[in-house]
Amino acid sequence: MNGERRTYVTMWRIKCLCVLLFGIALLQTFAEVYRKADRLPNETKFILLWTTEELAPFYILGQGQRKFIEKNCAYINCYVTSDRYLFDGDTTKFDAVAFNGRSLVTMSKSQLPHRRSDHQKFIYFNMESADNYPICSPYFDDFFNWTSTYRLDSDIPFPYLQVRYRDGEIIGPKAGMDWDETEGIIDEDLFYRIQNKTKAVAWFVSNCKSRSHRLQLAKDLQRSLSVYGYSVDIYGKCGPYTCPREQENSCNSILEKDYFFYLAFENSFSEDYVTEKLLTALQHDVVPIVFGGADYSRFLPPGSYLDARKSTPEELASTIVTLIEYPKTYSHYLSWKRKFTYKNPMYDDNVCAVCAALNERMDKHTTYKDFRSWWVPNYEKRCAE
Repeated sequence: MNGERRTYVTMWRIKCLCVLLFGIALLQTFAEVYRKADRLPNETKFILLWTTEELAPFYILGQGQRKFIEKNCAYINCYVTSDRYLFDGDTTKFDAVAFNGRSLVTMSKSQLPHRRSDHQKFIYFNMESADNYPICSPYFDDFFNWTSTYRLDSDIPFPYLQVRYRDGEIIGPKAGMDWDETEGIIDEDLFYRIQNKTKAVAWFVSNCKSRSHRLQLAKDLQRSLSVYGYSVDIYGKCGPYTCPREQENSCNSILEKDYFFYLAFENSFSEDYVTEKLLTALQHDVVPIVFGGADYSRFLPPGSYLDARKSTPEELASTIVTLIEYPKTYSHYLSWKRKFTYKNPMYDDNVCAVCAALNERMDKHTTYKDFRSWWVPNYEKRCAE
């Protein structure tokens, strides 16, 4: 009996090993096929990452077709690669060549493509502020066909946040947002949680130096609030507070439970530069205090935030204290939650938008003749610094 059992176990192990080896061989074959352009369907759109794939948003796009398939995009026929020799070194055969603006700052003309074809699109990508990464070389005027950045007037907008109705319909952000009025009330559970809050303002920040001088503003607000017995609690490298490591998402839990306001301060001022800092407040039942170069009416319903650029620290502190002392008035700043929701579209909708553009808009030829002034309107002054 034991002998039969050992024979059965041995046979079972051999079968498992055969299946494993077959799977490995299949994967190797699949990888080899998809490393060769002529093995892919004719309708495939090839995207060459000219600059490093490690910077956002390139690492978000991934390699090959995998991300477009995983995200269930309307178009999945785009193929991303950093291999310049996919077509035997002929880079003019790619449908799009993608450049990350963070890398271009230090690249010379000799490091850029020497040839291009009329059919392909040279695309400028950048998720970082234009003020932090200006493009100064005149070579880039009339160089790019398309842009894909946080700016809402990009050919392929790549925003950090997305506004939706509760039913899932995407409505923004966009220029000229026509916000539906909200009723000015919130549900009872949320109002109960508001009444249990005890602290004024929180800020999670690790970059202590910025062109916007946001840390100094936070300290000025701190001094103004201290007169009323409140404070700005700074978590991270720039302040004295840390979140419990043993608790997952502990910072966000503390924020939602204890604080009325959150500083959504950007590191520099650029058009439409609104990052995930704002989502930290919007997704955790806290009113954001914004500080940036964007027109926030494109991103936020009226009466849902405080703008630190439109008042002095003393005036801002007075408003904060008044809202804390009158929870019903404060609750109006959260009434938008009955109608709208916010999400980060970075890893799905933004990815799909890149492939959709290559399928729907390849026929029209355009270039940015004055790219430097589009990206940074005062580029001459900025580049002289």
